[in-house]
Amino acid sequence: MTMLFWDANLPRLRLNGSGARQFLQGQTSADLSTLHPGDLLQTCWLTATGRLRAVLEVRLDADGADVIVLAGDASAVQAGFDQVIFPADRIRLQPLDQLRRLQWLEPNTAAAWFEPNAALPEPWASGQPVNAAVLERWRLQSGFPPGPGELNGETNPLELGLVARISTEKGCYLGQETMAKLIGKARVKQELRYWSCRSPLSSATKLTLKGERAGVITSALEHDNAWIGLALVRRQCLASETLEGPNGELLQISRPEAFQDPDV
Repeated sequence: MTMLFWDANLPRLRLNGSGARQFLQGQTSADLSTLHPGDLLQTCWLTATGRLRAVLEVRLDADGADVIVLAGDASAVQAGFDQVIFPADRIRLQPLDQLRRLQWLEPNTAAAWFEPNAALPEPWASGQPVNAAVLERWRLQSGFPPGPGELNGETNPLELGLVARISTEKGCYLGQETMAKLIGKARVKQELRYWSCRSPLSSATKLTLKGERAGVITSALEHDNAWIGLALVRRQCLASETLEGPNGELLQISRPEAFQDPDV
């Protein structure tokens, strides 16, 4: 059977200099202190109050670091990094360009990076890249990477199931205080959920449970004469397997495949 993979040219930020690891350690949420050169690590770029601005994938090397923007505004990441770089950081930020990123559409599979025009080695050369519709369906079922509806400037990583990309051990980083409070209490006001429904529904549609406010749809896609998508569901309603749309539509609710509970 031919293996399917996600194939995309994504924005790449290049940080040249010996201070790249230390700079990214202070600007993003994962712990890069033990990351080996050549390995990939996903991390989050947050606001000072812990709101998610971008999901990044980092690779260190002997001369600095490459950072791919998996979700979010790459120009905003570049500008944000540039504003806080000082000569003492010992890095130089290069102009945005692109890297080709491939990932199998299987649970817990690692990604691989290539230059945009490079020939693919095996097993990638024997695989099949998926089209946009298949990729979006996989993204919704997985819950990752967050799209514009989920990464809306108001959500935090724990609400989106990204706790594995948050370090509770390393020192100070942008948004660390809020993350520590939320992880310590293991309580967020809402969580991401996958939904399906026989009736058409769209992003920003409000959801209810027994007449009470329950959440809001963040992404929607028509598939096989039905509709699927993602929604942010209030914590008080997470135990329910169904929610209702504004005209009584019945939505089946489940945890996205890649979602990691905040209290893990």
